[in-house]
Amino acid sequence: MRGGIFEILWQALRGGIYLALYVLLISGSDFVLFDLAWCFVYLGFLLFLPIGTPIVVQLLLGFGVGISLDMVFDTGGVHAAAAVLVMYLRPWVLRLLTPRDGYDAQDSVNIHQMGWQWMVVYLTLLTAIHHVAFFVLELGSFRAPGLMLAKILLSTLYTGLTLLIIQLVFFPTRRRKR
Repeated sequence: MRGGIFEILWQALRGGIYLALYVLLISGSDFVLFDLAWCFVYLGFLLFLPIGTPIVVQLLLGFGVGISLDMVFDTGGVHAAAAVLVMYLRPWVLRLLTPRDGYDAQDSVNIHQMGWQWMVVYLTLLTAIHHVAFFVLELGSFRAPGLMLAKILLSTLYTGLTLLIIQLVFFPTRRRKR
């Protein structure tokens, strides 16, 4: 992380906004499409963390966000397990998608800095991993593979598009200088 108390406070405020948005607004039945697609907007907080965030901090944040949602929705650790898995795999996905010149120390996950293709692949991979873990744990078996696959695909598309819109609307448009 870039460091500094203001950066830490900003990230904490951002995390609180994502959680409050999900718990108070989006988790209701009004935002579920056809009883198959859920929008897990809280993933935005985890996926849009600065690239330099240490792995231990990422794992703790994933667990904290996940267990908070599990306590609110009484889901028995499903959110925590899926969020920790995503945060564990995030460094590998970032390494897989490393630009030719590498990342700068101050880079953040931002569509305006990284570009459309990078962001779409990044969001698709990590959102799909989260949703596979979440829905496999939620359903508890592979007895309904069609339903599980539909939930995974439609929720990945729904969450990914929502996070892309959030990136376009709320993240700064300044580009890095190279």
